[in-house]
Amino acid sequence: MQRNDGIIATGGSNVVGNAVASGRDARAEARNSGPTQADGGQQRSPQEIGELLSRLIDELGRSDHPERADLIETAKDAREEVTSPTPRKSKLKFIATGLVAAVPGFTALAALAKTIEEAVRGL
Repeated sequence: MQRNDGIIATGGSNVVGNAVASGRDARAEARNSGPTQADGGQQRSPQEIGELLSRLIDELGRSDHPERADLIETAKDAREEVTSPTPRKSKLKFIATGLVAAVPGFTALAALAKTIEEAVRGL
């Protein structure tokens, strides 16, 4: 099991990694005991990201999103890329960011797209 104790800060002003502390005699300490995602989940494998993309494709197919056909095609391209022997991370990050930007008004799609984006960043 992997743990992330988060940020512990006490007491002036000090910055350590992602930890920031302010106040008299500030001390910041960032602990990271393993790879995790911003959503609190574990780092995901390319196959797991492919499964998330498949879920997004299914959800898009059931949605009334005006650009669903294009988004489905984009998600299929991303799924193919992430499950390839040598996925191009920069391409995947670009696609994931685009998917997140395309579905903000669709709550379920937006949450799933954000999970995918965070998982891709963890590759």
